[in-house]
Amino acid sequence: MKKSILILILSLSLIMGFSLVAVTAPVTLQWNLGTEPPTLDPSLATDTTSVFVVEQLFLGLTDFDDETVEVIPELATSWEVSEDGLVWAFHMRKDVKWTDGRPVTAHDIEYGIKRTCDPATASDYAYVLYIIKGAKEVNTGEITDLNHIGVKAIDDYTIQFALNHPAGYFPAIAGMWVARPLPRWTIEKYGEKWTEPENIVTNGSYLLTKWAHEDELIMEKNPDYPEADKVQIERIHCVMIVEASTAMAMYEDGKLDDVAVPLDDMDRVKTDPVLSKELTIAPQLCTYYYGFNNTKPPMDNPLVRKAFSAAIDRQSLIDYVLKGEQRPATTFACPGIFGHVLPEEGVGIGYDPEAARKYLADAGYPEGKGLPEVTLMFNTSEGHSKIAQAIQAMWKENLGVEVNVTNQEWKVYLKTLVEDAPQIFRLGWCADYPDANNWVYEVFHSTDSANDIKWHNTEFDRVTEEAARESDPAKRLELYKRAEQILCEEEAAIAPIYFYTTVRITKPYLQRTFAPSEGTQHVMDWKITK
Repeated sequence: MKKSILILILSLSLIMGFSLVAVTAPVTLQWNLGTEPPTLDPSLATDTTSVFVVEQLFLGLTDFDDETVEVIPELATSWEVSEDGLVWAFHMRKDVKWTDGRPVTAHDIEYGIKRTCDPATASDYAYVLYIIKGAKEVNTGEITDLNHIGVKAIDDYTIQFALNHPAGYFPAIAGMWVARPLPRWTIEKYGEKWTEPENIVTNGSYLLTKWAHEDELIMEKNPDYPEADKVQIERIHCVMIVEASTAMAMYEDGKLDDVAVPLDDMDRVKTDPVLSKELTIAPQLCTYYYGFNNTKPPMDNPLVRKAFSAAIDRQSLIDYVLKGEQRPATTFACPGIFGHVLPEEGVGIGYDPEAARKYLADAGYPEGKGLPEVTLMFNTSEGHSKIAQAIQAMWKENLGVEVNVTNQEWKVYLKTLVEDAPQIFRLGWCADYPDANNWVYEVFHSTDSANDIKWHNTEFDRVTEEAARESDPAKRLELYKRAEQILCEEEAAIAPIYFYTTVRITKPYLQRTFAPSEGTQHVMDWKITK
């Protein structure tokens, strides 16, 4: 009898134990990053994959409202600007802690910005801070004193910026990842290893608990986050599945909660009675484009670049390959961005096979004869591959040119673009903030941007600099129109292809928002109801 009672008690304990596990299992979002994040260091991040993780781990002075795209406070409670527009002061909340218990202060922001601008950090995105007085001079090595940079903690919870010129959009820049507060003590102790889970110190709505490189990454809800009681999703389990078809299969098998729809599945998803109800197609503040290496023959000839751009049938690409309500692009800044040029303005190079052939002949390569070898490279992706194959066929049909197509893994690809980009390469640009300054100036200015296309045009630089400083909106619009004419039409330094849309399927139990840029999603606001 005693033995039977003991067995019963043990059995009940096991049952209760398993029930307890089931009840207390964390609410988990199953998410696909699509690749290994190149970095989790806010000063070094340049891509949407890295920024997605950084966004969950680190708070900024400001953020964006997902619906209105307006700048809203995050670490800042308020801010003001001097009468001449050159000095901004941000007042910070006092209840935010680092995950090691230290308070987040204005000194951490001052350190973070100076570290980003320090040439020793080798930040490829430091140029977005060049609007801050002294940032460019320090970042380019002209001045070695970091204190020359116009950022200063006035007290523990007030940070002040001195700018080179007035800019109403500066609060958006102040909230970017390259301007986030950073834990100096941790970085100095661990060096390049400071972002590993066992070392990292963060301050966001989630904290990093696992990073198995090339495999999975796990973030857990930060219990010390001031609004932790409003964060319903307790764990973000990220996998790194490159193949969209594999991710789709995992979604249909219940192993992922939200995925981008592979191009091959678009027709099926739209007609499927279940999946069609889970589909979201919405405009996104991003542009898909092909960059030309303007220093590498034959793409050092603007006539060749014009020929390749004019030979792309963007609408057919959308209708028969993409199928996600994208819009053809002949300019760079997308709809929703201040400075976007409307299609009816006629700026850029549209599909014109006859003109394309003439451009190529005028360049000295009639029907493609004698044209040096051309390579198109893209980061590994089934979708990018299908787009590349379609455009490769267009170039063959319209120009008589056989273009080599190749691909590389994302982290390697980004390095290649910096060190030795091929003649043509695929990139996308998503808004850091909704102003053309973040597009034409901060992407293609010859010295104040990454300038992946290795292009220099004196008038373009002058026009974009003038637009950045101009306060009259009408004049700014005219300047940005001129910049687009130079970039996409007269010089054809790039070939804009289409304006993105969000094309995703989401499980009915996941209530989520859609940020204007893929990298800045706010998982802290999402909910899982199953």
